Amino acid sequence: MSSRLKVILIVFFILLADQTLKILVKTNMYLGQNIPVIGHWFNLYFIENNGMAFGMEWGGQTGKILLTTFRLIAVGALGYFIHVMIKKEAPDGFILALAVITAGAAGNIIDSAFYGLIFDNSYLQNPLVQGSGVAQLFPPGGGYGHFLQGKVVDMLYFPVIKGTYPHWFPLKGGQSFLFFRPIFNLADSAITIGVAWILLFHRKFLRGL
Repeated sequence: MSSRLKVILIVFFILLADQTLKILVKTNMYLGQNIPVIGHWFNLYFIENNGMAFGMEWGGQTGKILLTTFRLIAVGALGYFIHVMIKKEAPDGFILALAVITAGAAGNIIDSAFYGLIFDNSYLQNPLVQGSGVAQLFPPGGGYGHFLQGKVVDMLYFPVIKGTYPHWFPLKGGQSFLFFRPIFNLADSAITIGVAWILLFHRKFLRGL
């Protein structure tokens, strides 16, 4: 199998998994719903954010448009860089890591660019109304926002360790702590894994570019 075909397949399957999970969450869970998957340390916890990875935000609506535009440029640049690396016969691991990063960036672009057009709003459940808070795909009244104004869907939550700082701990003594707090999605994971793979196994190749 050629490197180019491997890249296409990796990007396709990561995007398919990412978008399938997001659509299932968006159309079956209300905002803030938490579903334990494995004990109490792996949950599906549905939130949305307007900005960057792991629930971070930047610059309101203007910042969101700029961020999405930057992501589009970055994905285009990554695609071209992958093309160049294939021509130069770079290591397969390096090329495939770039493909994983590209797929992750593209997954969140889809949310930001199109979800406002194809979904109505998710919101907190009204305890008096069965099924309230769950969004509809392609609602008759149109979506909740405009192009590039969609919210990114996050759902992966790993509160692995819960505890309390000892009283002698500086500044936080006696306060509770939680690790790992961020809620993220498969696209965020792909970006993180791709970057980590390059830094761990391809630093020598990077230095030689």
